[in-house]
Amino acid sequence: MRTSRVLITLVAGLAAVTTLSAPAAPAAPADGRPAPSRAALANPEQSTFFSTAAVDPGATVGAPAIGDNKEHGDLWPSCWSDDDHVYTAYGDGVGFGDTWHDIGVARISGMPGNLTGTQKATGDRVGRIWGDPAQYYRKPTGMVCVDGDLYLAVQDLKRGTLDHAPSATIVKSTDKGATWTSDRTTPMFSDEKFTTVMFLDHGKDNANSPDGYVYAYGLDHNWRDTFDPDPDPVDLYLARVPATSIQDRSTWQFYAGDSGGTARWTSSIDLRVPVLHDDRRIYRNVGTPGRVRDLSMLSQGGVVYNKALDRYLYTSWTEYTFEVYEAPTPWGPWKHFTPKDFGGYPWTHTKHGGYATTIPSKYISADGTSMWLQSNVCPCGGGYPAGDFWAYTYSLRRLSLTPAVPTTPGNGPDATRNLAREDGTVPVERATHFGTAAYNDGDTAQNEDDWNDERKTTSWWGYTWPRQYHLNRVAYTTGRMFGDGGWFNSAPRVQVRRDGVWTDVTGQSVTPSYPTSSAAGTNRTYSSTSTPPAATACASSAAAAAPRPSPRSPNWRSTTARGRLSDFSGARDPWGAVRILPSRATPPAGTRAAKGT
Repeated sequence: MRTSRVLITLVAGLAAVTTLSAPAAPAAPADGRPAPSRAALANPEQSTFFSTAAVDPGATVGAPAIGDNKEHGDLWPSCWSDDDHVYTAYGDGVGFGDTWHDIGVARISGMPGNLTGTQKATGDRVGRIWGDPAQYYRKPTGMVCVDGDLYLAVQDLKRGTLDHAPSATIVKSTDKGATWTSDRTTPMFSDEKFTTVMFLDHGKDNANSPDGYVYAYGLDHNWRDTFDPDPDPVDLYLARVPATSIQDRSTWQFYAGDSGGTARWTSSIDLRVPVLHDDRRIYRNVGTPGRVRDLSMLSQGGVVYNKALDRYLYTSWTEYTFEVYEAPTPWGPWKHFTPKDFGGYPWTHTKHGGYATTIPSKYISADGTSMWLQSNVCPCGGGYPAGDFWAYTYSLRRLSLTPAVPTTPGNGPDATRNLAREDGTVPVERATHFGTAAYNDGDTAQNEDDWNDERKTTSWWGYTWPRQYHLNRVAYTTGRMFGDGGWFNSAPRVQVRRDGVWTDVTGQSVTPSYPTSSAAGTNRTYSSTSTPPAATACASSAAAAAPRPSPRSPNWRSTTARGRLSDFSGARDPWGAVRILPSRATPPAGTRAAKGT
């Protein structure tokens, strides 16, 4: 692997990683119920609630400590109980013991950086398998703590292919996870409906629930993209149940739509409507033969209420990305924000995505802006080589979010001021090859590139800020040129973000002229100037292109060596984000950006 890294100047709050096709017109369901309206099936809007969003490129802490290379397990849905411990369930691992089980429960004590774990129960002591044990096994999907008790949703999942979840039920523990009970003789949920159950994390012992209900989200058919003819999840459903009768299926109500801002509920699972519909697809054109592609967006993750921000956050994922949604109420409207692209395999210990993404409420800071996100990487999926269990445990990374608030730019002309070095600056990009989190650290000898094993039609590098600045110059310094790319195939253009929408800066010119070939050179600076805008985000992008890829290098890349935002001539309009893109969309080579001052 090349040890190049990037540094570019661009910006905040970027749009969805990939633009995808619109949903098909709704059809009448086979069960005869009324078809949802077009509005009900619309894909989510882009969120403008946050001005900056930053997630670490890889897990940094865990319980047990990440990197001990034991097969601890995955999934880890959790809840925060009245004894101040986090209780969690895992699949396919040894947990905090030494014996492998398909399901287990554990207690996590302490805070990130000082976590300890205790094994509580495993296997049949947790729950039963409803189907043929030769074909299905158990997987935990959601957990909630209420009145000192624990409730765990357990699904049947098809062995081997992991692509079919026909049933699920909820078990209860009154002794903090040591024993689990259910009086069911049939599953609570069946026929592939609502069989991936994710309880809404309403804080310690469900204390932040406003109405005495426990809320749960559900997916049909499967817990993630199936990669086969089985239906992929494109709808997220919501249910509620009195906290006193969680195991009584007859008391469950399902979200049935909105009436003047008020949620409507039904006891019939066949009359429910989704609170979130997202049928977009990403990674349609992957370079490496045999890699999964054409990925759906909704998967088993988690929904948490961030009380300080008064926001609900749904953390989803795809094979290569994190996908996050936010809403003001449990039923929405849900909007999409801050996709994080970790690129194609192989991953490293310092740069990797993961699955089963959750945000445990115990680890949310008092002001709500700092969180810890849990996710897992299994070497069985190709992200890591066989036998590498670095993040196959209760593994956490930082997630930081800054809500957007009205600001007025106060910076005057200053040719020496580099806005990429301002406090609160968060870099954004289409993707990073090596996970570099800073593009402006003074080291222009290093560079980053956007290789992600995808044949992209556009790419960008940029910055976002939690406040508005005046700016009128963006300096882009290239990274190393390679045989399979390193340059944009059309002149870079600068965009700024206004009211959540990325817009080309008017009247911009690039000096010197950008050659749109390898002649762009290594560590050369190209400056874009324009009528000075004000921004909270800035980005530069372009269609990056290069020679036709060889079998050794299946797609294109772009590089950056450094980025610099300088305000030296005053401005008229405020902005909070900027990014650099190509001037026209053609198959990209990918760009490299050098890191620098």
